[in-house]
Amino acid sequence: MPVLYATVTMTGAAVMILELLGTRIIGPFYGVSLYVWASLIAVTLIALALGYFLGGYLADRFATVRLSHVILTAALGTAVIPLLTSPVLRLTDSFGLRGGAFASALVLFTFPLTALAMVGPYVIKRATHDLRGVGTVAGSVYAVSTVGSVAGTLLLGFYLLPLFGTKTILIALSLLLAVLALLVAWYEHAAGAKAKTLVATAMMLGILTMSGLVAAPKPVEGFRVRSEAESLYGWVRVVDDERNGYRLMLSDASVISAVDLRLNRSLLNYQQVLGLLPVFRPHASEALLIGLGGGHVARDLRSKGIVTDTIEIDQAVADAARTLFHFEPTGRFLVGDARYEIKHLNQRYDLIIHDCFTGGTEPTHLLAREMLDELRGLLREGGILALNYVGFQTGEGSDAVTAVYRTLKSLFPHLRVFITEKTEFTDFVFLASNQPIALDTSSQDRRIHWLIDHEHRISDTDGFLITDDYNPMESRQVRKSEAYRKLFLERIAFDLLLR
Repeated sequence: MPVLYATVTMTGAAVMILELLGTRIIGPFYGVSLYVWASLIAVTLIALALGYFLGGYLADRFATVRLSHVILTAALGTAVIPLLTSPVLRLTDSFGLRGGAFASALVLFTFPLTALAMVGPYVIKRATHDLRGVGTVAGSVYAVSTVGSVAGTLLLGFYLLPLFGTKTILIALSLLLAVLALLVAWYEHAAGAKAKTLVATAMMLGILTMSGLVAAPKPVEGFRVRSEAESLYGWVRVVDDERNGYRLMLSDASVISAVDLRLNRSLLNYQQVLGLLPVFRPHASEALLIGLGGGHVARDLRSKGIVTDTIEIDQAVADAARTLFHFEPTGRFLVGDARYEIKHLNQRYDLIIHDCFTGGTEPTHLLAREMLDELRGLLREGGILALNYVGFQTGEGSDAVTAVYRTLKSLFPHLRVFITEKTEFTDFVFLASNQPIALDTSSQDRRIHWLIDHEHRISDTDGFLITDDYNPMESRQVRKSEAYRKLFLERIAFDLLLR
């Protein structure tokens, strides 16, 4: 009995590890959004239902199919995921964000998760010796399996992912399941045990061979990966575009920094607008930057004599900015979620820059009125909050832009909006303050004339308030996510989205 309970504990842990790893496999292509999470949860539930049924059916009717076979099947299904990822993502790309995320999860994870779910009914069948105790056995098996799922979730999130890459964990999981299958086969004392042991061993060797094949990713022509790290928040890489002389920082499917190495300047146009903030507040001396990227905004502010405190959620991004983009903090350098970190700030700023775009979406909890109100409390009198938001001027998703405007307008009496490109899909830079944000129209400064020419008018009667209680922004960013991914594939490389 202890061996059987240990088996369901390990397979229960494997279920959650696979589900969570799914975001790291699909996320770099489709983004780590609510739709990717919903797809993986739905596929897991489908596989569990299918596995419970098939496991009970086979356990009752086919004595030749043993528990060790089921576990070995799960090991093989897990081992082939890295091999199938690239062709599956290519195939589902045409389905769009929601359809593609669900179809990818369905194809990649249904088979191994179904096999893992079959273990429970098999163990119940094996552990039941008296019908009077079948309820206790069934309840115990699913309780122990759930404990394993909890342990697997915490083990992956707290320890494994920060230390190892997704492929390493995936291959290690398949090997552990193969070893478990071998041990269970020995425990079962089935006829032909030696033959089964040989088969299991051969399968293990096959899995090891495959792990060697997938461990060395193919280089992408025209691009050189300078560094990569898998953090709690994404797959962070620094890539040189050798064709154009650019250096890019990628977080999953998002370009969060881009610099022309020859000219040593940022290629992201909205950062040029942020660099003009001292035009509005010439005497600004202290700033807060939320969202570091490659550190170009902070570096630009430093050149104007402004000391900048920085908050970046991802340690991997912070490390890459310092080592490969030459970022040096001029103020406090905090690593953590901004919603938490700003509660511990005890000073006021002339400028606060909210720059948290990633993967076609913004973290929606950072756009809530409650968050923006806390930032307002950190501004000095006449200070400016600058918020960058990527969106559409018209059509589906444009109401998200008006929602950001209305939410800011509910907190700040003075608000101006500038766009970086006069196109349908563009960056909107919101400037908000409790004092007028003036531009001298008679100035000969070409930068001021550019700002005036790129000012965008939004009606403050449209849109909705974004709050912690009501925040539908995730659903308003589908079109944006798909448009951003299309631009990524056109301008960079499809293969850079694949592990």
